[in-house]
Amino acid sequence: MPLEHPEPAAEPVDPDIADPRPSRSSRGARRRHLETVGAVAAGGVLGACARYGATLLWPTAAGGFPWTTFWINVTGCAAMGVLMAVIAALPTAHPLVRPFLGTGVLGGYTTFSTYAVDAQRLLDGGHAVTALLYLVATVAAALAAVWVTAALTRRALHLGSRP
Repeated sequence: MPLEHPEPAAEPVDPDIADPRPSRSSRGARRRHLETVGAVAAGGVLGACARYGATLLWPTAAGGFPWTTFWINVTGCAAMGVLMAVIAALPTAHPLVRPFLGTGVLGGYTTFSTYAVDAQRLLDGGHAVTALLYLVATVAAALAAVWVTAALTRRALHLGSRP
């Protein structure tokens, strides 16, 4: 006797991606997927160029606190807090806004891989205290930035909607 399998529970679906279930039009799904990948790639180019420009304008001295990477990550997280609060408040946001701005631009702009490399370089250079301070301060400031800006943006949007 064959075993019967119950229908799997519906998984939450990201509203900005195509429905993963098979559809009648795989051509349409493929097109939406390519549009999303293109939006992320285009945004990533812009964000990475902005980050690179910042590192050229404000280089970090060897053994010094990596202020440029720190502020890139903090400002990127702050912008993500604003973006997510605004998108949540807009019921008709274009489906490519979040992939382009969030994943693309801000994902390309922020650089937690460079954060890890900066910390490793500080440790290798004998600056353990600076490395530890950098590791803790970056995470704390980035989390605070996204939380504070999201809360302030939600509040501003709520206050702005009052008659």
